[in-house]
Amino acid sequence: MRVSRGFRSLIGSLKGVADKWRVSVTVAPTAFAVLLFTCLSSPGSGAEFQTLKGHGGPVMDISVSPTNGLVATASFDNSVGVWSGRTPRWLEGHEAAVKVVQFVDGTRIVSAGDDNDLILWDLETGTKTRLQGHTAKVTGLAVSPDRQLIASASWDTRIGLWPLSGGEPVFLEGHTAGVNKIAFSRDGKWLFSASVDGSIKLWELGENVEKRVIDRNGFGINVMVLGGDKAGSAAWVAYGSQDGVTRIVDLATDERLHDFALERRPILAMALSPDGSRLATGDGHGFITVIDTKSWSIEKDFKAALKGPIWALAFSKDGQVLHAGGIENIVYSWPVADLASYDPMAQETPQFLRKPEDMSNGERQFARKCSICHALTIDGGRKAGPTLYNVFGRKAGTLEGYPYSETLAGSDIIWSEETIDQLFLDGPDHFIPGSKMPMQRITGSEDRDDLIDFLKTATNAETTGGGTQ
Repeated sequence: MRVSRGFRSLIGSLKGVADKWRVSVTVAPTAFAVLLFTCLSSPGSGAEFQTLKGHGGPVMDISVSPTNGLVATASFDNSVGVWSGRTPRWLEGHEAAVKVVQFVDGTRIVSAGDDNDLILWDLETGTKTRLQGHTAKVTGLAVSPDRQLIASASWDTRIGLWPLSGGEPVFLEGHTAGVNKIAFSRDGKWLFSASVDGSIKLWELGENVEKRVIDRNGFGINVMVLGGDKAGSAAWVAYGSQDGVTRIVDLATDERLHDFALERRPILAMALSPDGSRLATGDGHGFITVIDTKSWSIEKDFKAALKGPIWALAFSKDGQVLHAGGIENIVYSWPVADLASYDPMAQETPQFLRKPEDMSNGERQFARKCSICHALTIDGGRKAGPTLYNVFGRKAGTLEGYPYSETLAGSDIIWSEETIDQLFLDGPDHFIPGSKMPMQRITGSEDRDDLIDFLKTATNAETTGGGTQ
């Protein structure tokens, strides 16, 4: 991979720092927090290229603390990473993919995802508080300016308002389809919501009522940010839709000021620099576009990922670095001033995106149904599911170190040709009701047989040359 000057020396220095200060997860949380905030520099503190590696699945969201510049990442591997330098601290507790993460302040983080729950993490004490009430996945989070309220956007069509002091949540209803994103006005009196139903709505907090529809189109809205200073609130809203268009709307008149259509769809990620001068968007074709919000002109437009979409974007605290995540399990951190001088991310094709003709049918079934959650190697990495290495003959729910659901941990199932066949014939929701496995089936008996034959070879210690487990 081609990188800019100074990268090798940066890697060396960061590795030395990481080796010197590496902290085990068994260290007391308070001691870890002291090191976290005082001993290590955070990503994005200087305009240098780097990568953050450790997740076991695609990176779905990135948040940067406005107080100390720490980076938090949400991943398909069910975990949240908090990065100090290139050293992660893993936050475990979600039972499905984590889709969104947000700093509350310098020591607290909130995350949410496909398990329908929010989790509030206290980095100093190591405690976590689960917030329940949504009935579908949560795809958006926002924290009020006074740090007293968390707002959540869910595909149950509702917006949740969660008091940080405790107490029951309030749910706002009015959208006719899933809500993807929310944002507080700068004075904390208003809430904006963007929905799959194609509308952006304004809600008056206090009375918790819908005030008006700011904009509406025929395409679902995926992402949204507020920008511009105006009477303590915001001057405009930017949003990206399924049609691949980024639209800028004046909040005083509801007039569409600008449309940026580059014939690439959909718009999946959006971030505003801390000073509000740059708006970055990521799309389904792997492009990142940086827009100058003073002149409303495109400053940069580059192919950031050779494979897959851009799902996550965030500027560093000083605005000099743009963090991005996509189909890989890696976060790329690029200097904004020199984006074009670096090779793109995702140069290798993930197994689940390989061409069908390049694989046997059994490997193809594994790639499509299993590979994003399960590894075949002895170490397994940080995947959403346990490794399948030596799976045949293993009792379900017994692999050491993996946080199984109570249903699977207490199961009497022994994994064999017969039980794996039944798993995909019935689907996990029927074969093991209550497990964390996503709902999926393989209806063709030949496809199931080919998958089993592939797994018998690919997971066997003798045929792969691995040890026992």
